[in-house]
Amino acid sequence: MTEITSPDAPPPIAPPPPPRSRLDVVDLARGIALLAMFVFHFAYDLSYFGLIETHVPSEPGWRWFARLIAGSFLTLVGISLVLATRHGLNHRAYLKRLAMVVAAAALVTLGTFVFMRQSFIFFGILHQVALASVLALPFLRLPVMAVAGTAVIVFALPFLVAHPVLDEPLLAWLGFSQVPIATADFVPVFPWFGCVLGGIILARLGLSALEASRLGRWRAGALPTRIVVWGGRHSLLVYLVHQPVFIGALMLALQVVPPPPASPERPFMLACQRNCAQGSLSADACERLCACTVDSLKRENLWQKVIGNTTDTADGERVSALARACLRPLAPR
Repeated sequence: MTEITSPDAPPPIAPPPPPRSRLDVVDLARGIALLAMFVFHFAYDLSYFGLIETHVPSEPGWRWFARLIAGSFLTLVGISLVLATRHGLNHRAYLKRLAMVVAAAALVTLGTFVFMRQSFIFFGILHQVALASVLALPFLRLPVMAVAGTAVIVFALPFLVAHPVLDEPLLAWLGFSQVPIATADFVPVFPWFGCVLGGIILARLGLSALEASRLGRWRAGALPTRIVVWGGRHSLLVYLVHQPVFIGALMLALQVVPPPPASPERPFMLACQRNCAQGSLSADACERLCACTVDSLKRENLWQKVIGNTTDTADGERVSALARACLRPLAPR
């Protein structure tokens, strides 16, 4: 029987459209983090090729910049997991994405092992993202307070836990090792998984308000913004491609314009900072120690002998004494 409706009856209310699984503002944030990563990696490459005096891996400002970038990416991983699973876990999409990240992490390990074996990446940002994507699943449904408590524990444990067994290379990825680790990118489970949990907390507390806000409804319009959002949406591809592009461009540029002669201080400073990093001093203290040592050697007319490797026993004792004098005000008390 056909339903008869009054011509004066209001039209039926259409159900609201389902929330979008992606928000442009989140992709924009990820794209901005990518731009910051470009800056760091390009500076790192310039340092690696000796085109700048700064030793980026050990310079405190650059190290903190790198940590801020990594923390941003991992926080966005937590936010994205909440966004992707708020209406249930799409197992096929989740496993496909996880497989892509695992494959990309393996590719990074293989590539760095072949081309930079002394500092190859065995547990970098992609390895952390892959493992965190699995570890985070239970926390997507636990009470927010439980997630927050776990995040505090994850951040605190590296400062509280120490044992010789945890210094073994096979357990370094946990983040409890007290032994210096030579690798180009190291993002262990502890404390970095805490950033992912922080992203989950932020999304679960603020996602509904964000979606209803003007910011949540924002769509990229201008071309530069659309490019940044596109990069954030395809961050895995961009991550894998950008370093080969940077390195290839620099190598090509060096063929056209040879680099300026390297400062004689640079090899000494790099070797000094690497050796110093094996001890208990911070990167900043190591840099100051090495700079002080160079100044002292020049003042005592030992610099040319040191870089020319022509020191005798007496000179070696004087060099050691000068280094100890520089170390004294920096050594932990």
